[in-house]
Amino acid sequence: MQKIIWGVLFISGLIAQDEFFEPGYSIGGYGELHYNNSQSGKDASTTILDFHRFIIYYGYAFSEEWSFKSEVELEHNFVKEGEGELELEQAFVNYHTNHFGFQAGVILPSVGIINEYHEPPLFLSVERPEYSKYVIPTTWFGNGVAVYGNIAGINLRFVLLEDLNGDGIGKGIRGGRKKGYKSTAYDMVKNISVNYSGIKGLRIGGSLTINNAPTSDYFTTDDKGNKIVNEADTASVGILLMEINAKYDANNIYAVLEYGQISYENNPLGYETSGGYYMDLGYNLGSVLGLKGKLMPWVRMSDYNRGNDDPGQHYTIKRFGITYWPISNVAFKLEYGTHKKESDEDSKTQINIGFGYSF
Repeated sequence: MQKIIWGVLFISGLIAQDEFFEPGYSIGGYGELHYNNSQSGKDASTTILDFHRFIIYYGYAFSEEWSFKSEVELEHNFVKEGEGELELEQAFVNYHTNHFGFQAGVILPSVGIINEYHEPPLFLSVERPEYSKYVIPTTWFGNGVAVYGNIAGINLRFVLLEDLNGDGIGKGIRGGRKKGYKSTAYDMVKNISVNYSGIKGLRIGGSLTINNAPTSDYFTTDDKGNKIVNEADTASVGILLMEINAKYDANNIYAVLEYGQISYENNPLGYETSGGYYMDLGYNLGSVLGLKGKLMPWVRMSDYNRGNDDPGQHYTIKRFGITYWPISNVAFKLEYGTHKKESDEDSKTQINIGFGYSF
């Protein structure tokens, strides 16, 4: 009899949990203001003040497992005559349990550290790392589906995404993003990632991404005017992106390392590879100085090549900066850096100041 009573109480508890759930919406966003002052190079004495990004998140929870998530982004304050951008960066239905999930809609592939999570307080520099722009084309999004899960601190995710545009691939794959606009699914981008986060403050992982990106020559017409697939090798551009990444943020230490390499077949510019790395190292002096929040001086070293060993596409970057978070959702940033192209005699130097927020 006692077992029956306990069983009834247990089932009643589960029912009560469902009854107590109330569907509801959530709202959030982020933004960042940048001041860029070029000290030398072809842009010497150029000063730019730009509210680079303004983003609004909107989500709705249908149940404890089912929800909808979205993100709309406005870049550079307005959109007019080819300037500025207005983008639907995320819009997907999400099914989630403790160990398994599914997404469908406009999603982000898991490539690198900041493609999925790129709010300004999450990285040190004023601008996103050049590596994240020219090697991993952050932010990369498109129409697709994803499944994900975790076991003992190991997180796995598999993504099927719209094709890249083969005609836009050249110095990297950034120009091949279709961003959900008139996208195709002839081959589809396949992205698989794994990362481990079982140690406090540490995240280490990597990903593999492949696609045969159709070009404008992907289709031909027969004698009757019917559209048919062109079987020629040059009808698509093959890409294979492999990357590894690691981040440690604990005990006042901040350290990041990302390395990526892309291989191409039939690249329109003839390049066979591109890739590079960046490293960040910072230390929080806030607790040492008795400050509220975090105050972190930091240094970055980076090297990337946008095409083979072409000196005109090879860049070396050094940055030194200090970032202050009065609270975790707000960051003020100051940095000085040099940007050296191998084919140029002199480095470009720049002072950047910025602030960013997220909520």
